[in-house]
Amino acid sequence: MYVVKSPLSDADLKTVAEALQGALVDLVDLALAAKQIHWNVVGQRFRTVHLQLDEVVDTVRLHSDTVAERASALGVSPDGRAATVAADSGIGPVPGGWVKDSDAVAALVDALGAVITRMRERVTVTAEPDPVSQDILIGITADLEKHHWMFQAENA
Repeated sequence: MYVVKSPLSDADLKTVAEALQGALVDLVDLALAAKQIHWNVVGQRFRTVHLQLDEVVDTVRLHSDTVAERASALGVSPDGRAATVAADSGIGPVPGGWVKDSDAVAALVDALGAVITRMRERVTVTAEPDPVSQDILIGITADLEKHHWMFQAENA
């Protein structure tokens, strides 16, 4: 069932829909991973890392909504269900239980790096078919790279 008709051609819509859906999945999972670590981080840098993790969560939750709404605007039904996220995310497993602050930072560096790599691929594939979606993905990637830099600096 199509409720909203996209101005994009079917081929372009397919490319953009896959990019937006992939971004949504990665962003939802990144928020979950950051929250899981946020609840379990321990160590001398607890407060700093704890608060920094919340900043990541706030950023990716905002962006996940933007991505989902862009998909909807193009007539694509976004899928952020747990089963979809678990099946399609590019983020590896995060540690369970208490996580030492340096390990928490390393886990976020890895998770952010994985998402950034996939986001840059999405930026490339959306350039021609939909510069509007590409612009959204570029902004998200910039924000993720800023968080990536800050977490890397934590363990330097």
